Amino acid sequence: MSKRQVRKMLRQMASGEPVQVVSSMASTKKLARLAFFAQQFGYEYADVGQGGGPQGNGLVMLLVPDLGPQARARAAQNWAHYPNAADGVSLPPLIPEAVELLKARIKFDLAQRFAEKQQIVVSIVVVTVATAAIAFKVRAHPIGLVVVGVVWAALMALVPAGQAVNRRNKARYAALLQAAGYTQVTDQSGRARYVPPGGQLPGHGNPFATGA
Repeated sequence: MSKRQVRKMLRQMASGEPVQVVSSMASTKKLARLAFFAQQFGYEYADVGQGGGPQGNGLVMLLVPDLGPQARARAAQNWAHYPNAADGVSLPPLIPEAVELLKARIKFDLAQRFAEKQQIVVSIVVVTVATAAIAFKVRAHPIGLVVVGVVWAALMALVPAGQAVNRRNKARYAALLQAAGYTQVTDQSGRARYVPPGGQLPGHGNPFATGA
């Protein structure tokens, strides 16, 4: 997380409109820290999606204004205590526990973006396309084709293992959030999400469905 990113985010937040924050390196830790600072100045984390950065392999986080009285009071207090926060340096101190909960929400939301069957299909297609491209390049070499075939089979065998890891990770993030009093809800797209104690989902359904 750089000072430039914080400055840009706070400038965008001044509009009072939803803000998208991009992590081209797909860093959930960076996004969680940015979301923490956004919360200190009147915004809240809404959702996260893939497709950020020049290569499209980063993450895009959506922040929306938090109009709740507690959030507005917190923002007013922080602007009073940190009037130069827009420089990206004069900021409230990070609270590690709060950042970890935001990171858990982000990771859980990412893991929920596709149903398990969809994830399996995507994994198979990606692996098959990649190995087919390699096979095409070495098609004149029988040994090379055999090696590519072995690699494809090995990667296919890893797909179920990857799904098992994903399930364990989701369970771990869910347990962390539940222990902190977060409640599981279902958004309009059918995804399971977690909201803070007494909170509700910001926005409507899947904000990334229309590129918002």
